[in-house]
Amino acid sequence: MHVDSLHRWDVTVAEATRLQREMAARVDTSPPLGDWSLVAGADISYMKDSSTMYAAVVVLRREDMSVVEVRGAVAETPFAYQPGFLSFREAPALLEAFARVESDPDVIMFDGQGIAHPRRLGLASHVGLWLQKPSVGCAKSRLTGRFGELDLAAGSSVDLVDKGEVIGQVLRTKKGVQPVYISAGHLIDLPSSVAVALACCRGYRLPEPTRQAHLRVNALRRGEVEPT
Repeated sequence: MHVDSLHRWDVTVAEATRLQREMAARVDTSPPLGDWSLVAGADISYMKDSSTMYAAVVVLRREDMSVVEVRGAVAETPFAYQPGFLSFREAPALLEAFARVESDPDVIMFDGQGIAHPRRLGLASHVGLWLQKPSVGCAKSRLTGRFGELDLAAGSSVDLVDKGEVIGQVLRTKKGVQPVYISAGHLIDLPSSVAVALACCRGYRLPEPTRQAHLRVNALRRGEVEPT
């Protein structure tokens, strides 16, 4: 896949804050997603207090969620952990993995936030700008925003709202399990983002793209597979 180069990653927190605000203004979450057949899932894993990042990208077919391609990367991060700045820590390794992807996914799902972020630039939005591909955030926890009561039935959802703005949907993917937090990343609107997540569910809490990427990246971190 083609990867643009938009800025350096070895920046201070103040510089990262400025970049987030500048790049958030370039994010477009208005386009509905058209027909799609390939979806990629992306995830990162690392050991606590380690600067080594393990990244995995898994490309799947929409029709049966079969795996088309798996790519991985291992890279050192120049950015120490800071809440709200995860993309500066994780994106370099992910982009290295994406650069190895030979297929052309129509949409990418990230284990992280899209615009459901205090400065509206979570991992899916940030990396989406570098890739210029429709990108969706599918996070396991809430970073910002509030939401109302959510029904226990699978497929139930409620708005995630921050400062009067709907920034995502809290989505129950399986009856009785904890929800996931869906937000548009870049070049896709929120209804399409939710529709992609639901289309990729196969009986687990996590949709298949991020679930498969999670399994692969942990195997990579444990040394069970090699980055390819």
